[in-house]
Amino acid sequence: MAKPADLHRMGADEALAALYAAQWAPMVRLAWLLVRDQGVAEDVVQDALLGIHRRWGQLADKGQAVGYLRRSVVNACRSVQRHRKVESDYLAKAGPAGRDATTASAEELALRQVGNAAMLAAVERLPRRQREVLILRYYADLSEAQIADTLQISPGSVKAHAHRGLLALRDLVTDPRPSREDTP
Repeated sequence: MAKPADLHRMGADEALAALYAAQWAPMVRLAWLLVRDQGVAEDVVQDALLGIHRRWGQLADKGQAVGYLRRSVVNACRSVQRHRKVESDYLAKAGPAGRDATTASAEELALRQVGNAAMLAAVERLPRRQREVLILRYYADLSEAQIADTLQISPGSVKAHAHRGLLALRDLVTDPRPSREDTP
């Protein structure tokens, strides 16, 4: 990186390029340690660098640009943390309805899909009647009477198949090894 004396002679664009080249990684590390989120850390540093660029002509001591950048990153991280606290407090007061109003991240949605795929694979391994009862009950949201009518079995049989199916499903999900029927 250019020496502090060199930064004094540089224009805003040249100084920004020099600061970026030398300080991007250390500042992102600093921001990450404060906010524990890589994307937010990168955004904070980017905003701080842009702030220096906008105010380059107003800096009293351009040799202190790295210190100014560091201070800007720390202050922006504090703002992020304050925002998170306010958001957390609001969601806690709003209860379940407030938490449901937030949108899941792409990662969370992907993990749900993986979880759903694993669950559906486990359901596929159940005996036919248990599989039918569980799918009608939990995916189609039918009552025991509706399931009994659909499958032409007694409501007691629906309860028995549901109970056995849930036990088997729990075992399959917690211990996903293939059953004896699945092994060659």
